[in-house]
Amino acid sequence: MHKDFLRKEIFKINGAYIKSIQYKSGAIPSNEDGTHDPWDHIESIMGLNIYKDIEASKSAFNWLIHNQNTDGSWYAKYYKKNAIEKNKPTHFSPYIAVAALHFFKIFNDINFLQSIWSSIELAVNFSVELQQDNGTIPWSINSNNQIENDYLLTGCSSILKSIECSIALSKILNETENIEKWKKAYLLLSSAIQDPDGKFDLTKDRKRFSMDWYYPILSGCLKQDEKLNYIDKIFKDFYLDGIGIKCVKEEPWVTVAETSEFILSLMCTGYENEAKRLLFDVLNISDEEGIPFMGWQCEQNIFWPEEKPSWTAAALMLSADCVVDYTDASDLFISDQRSVFYETS
Repeated sequence: MHKDFLRKEIFKINGAYIKSIQYKSGAIPSNEDGTHDPWDHIESIMGLNIYKDIEASKSAFNWLIHNQNTDGSWYAKYYKKNAIEKNKPTHFSPYIAVAALHFFKIFNDINFLQSIWSSIELAVNFSVELQQDNGTIPWSINSNNQIENDYLLTGCSSILKSIECSIALSKILNETENIEKWKKAYLLLSSAIQDPDGKFDLTKDRKRFSMDWYYPILSGCLKQDEKLNYIDKIFKDFYLDGIGIKCVKEEPWVTVAETSEFILSLMCTGYENEAKRLLFDVLNISDEEGIPFMGWQCEQNIFWPEEKPSWTAAALMLSADCVVDYTDASDLFISDQRSVFYETS
């Protein structure tokens, strides 16, 4: 694939695609049936940010604000404005802070940031206030409003990055009320992720999923030697040369989203050449226009499923931005945003 496409067209084509399927309400469907979950919706907002369509991005943020629960959470799945899965995953809500910081780094619109700040505070505190003494955060509150008795390494890694971005936003807006609480939560959760044995995935072993091996890197709290151990594991168990990263160890299925997120992990670790190589490889799992399918079934040699999710396009855009430094937010997942906007001591 020509490098000019990587520099420009990939962002133009996929950004336009995400916008084309956005509802007038601002909701961005995740699935072919029109349903969406807030985490995927937020991922797609960052695609719109990279596309530099500020109005579409604001509309998507406003959907979140208008549909936020009073405790700061969002439900697991929606069809338009109707919640159809009513548990409340804890990594969904604080992820708005990541998209909000991404928005600010690209558009520098502090007024809009201020207008949604109260919702961001509420969303982050929903998860932080569920934190256990060992630093972990339960993965969900179920539809009966009971706390689920498990703690996902992937979900908590996402939450940690979200808290990092929340602290940065606090500094930008000079909103200091929650900073000490969030700093404490960040340190506790960092310690848990750095020493995960016996703390996460208590009811189900999820180590067969590639995301369990790269999300700790994306959390931002690992030392270089710890990152390298995870990277080696992924290349050994999940990488298919010339294609990308498998979602599940034993399944012959490479997915664009997992490969894109692993590309971010490689960039975090300083493996820029490997990141570029994987990016060029995974671009092949796309239609003729350059919009990615969900994945590639390696035994049958087919795109599978043929669905082209909005969040997959956004994940590809985020990884490409990180590799080619297309926007001012290209460092979001590879630099500690607290050190950019906030003195961490």
